Amino acid sequence: MTKKEIEERKFRPAREEADDAAKQTGTPQTRSEAYKLAFQDAEFLLREDLRPVRFQLELLKPQLLMDEAKIESTFVFYGSARIPQPEQVEARIDAATTPQQKRIAENLGKKAVYYEEARKLARIAAQYPVNEAGCRHFVVCSGGGPSIMEAANRGAQDVGQTTIGMNIVLPHEQAPNRFVTPELSFQFHYFALRKMHFLLRARALAVFPGGFGTFDEMFELLTLIQTGKMKPIPILLFGKDFWNRVVDFEALADEGVIAPSDLNLLTWVESAEDAWAAVQRFYQDSETPACG
Repeated sequence: MTKKEIEERKFRPAREEADDAAKQTGTPQTRSEAYKLAFQDAEFLLREDLRPVRFQLELLKPQLLMDEAKIESTFVFYGSARIPQPEQVEARIDAATTPQQKRIAENLGKKAVYYEEARKLARIAAQYPVNEAGCRHFVVCSGGGPSIMEAANRGAQDVGQTTIGMNIVLPHEQAPNRFVTPELSFQFHYFALRKMHFLLRARALAVFPGGFGTFDEMFELLTLIQTGKMKPIPILLFGKDFWNRVVDFEALADEGVIAPSDLNLLTWVESAEDAWAAVQRFYQDSETPACG
């Protein structure tokens, strides 16, 4: 008998206790909020003092569900939520009502090629074979939103594979894209815990043109690797012209605020095929880890 089986036999399951608590006779005492079981009391769990507990729950829930799904490693996709699909470009430009709106629509339209490259790369990664232990590697993972994120999840679904979406609660209404596997569709309150889950299982990461969110996620990863907090993984940057226009990486090294060798953390690619080849080169002398 395993330790888990011994513990389960020794104590009544919390689920049974919760069901019994719901059947209790109504009295002034049992109707009081104070009498609720702590783990069933939403108002209690939302108190400011319970933030450390919420941190733990938000870390634990996706971790357990991905463990149960035998997801050993992921291929993470970062990128803008505003880049259109190629077939949407002309309509976006035609809908512009000012010169500025037209210029922005045209600039985003030029990046529509990356929707297709993200989708193609996700198709490739999602077909990585399941190992003998039944564990899956390079499972496609995105932020669960539209555009580049949608393309990644869509690519995995194209080849009949499960795919992860890590959505976050925002003030405006939004929902996971329709290509995320429902059982692997997670919602976060804390950006910090969401970013941690992006990287806990990441075995490769593709970064497409994006805004503040993409910058935040990419530079945190670069910092973790630069400082030795995380082992290096392939960081694949799509769109060299875009990135060199918005970030002067060479100038950072010239100014001495990063080491010239830090630039080697980035791998420049323009196609899904180039990106997957770079991942293969990175891991060519290593074995795929087993479960656990």
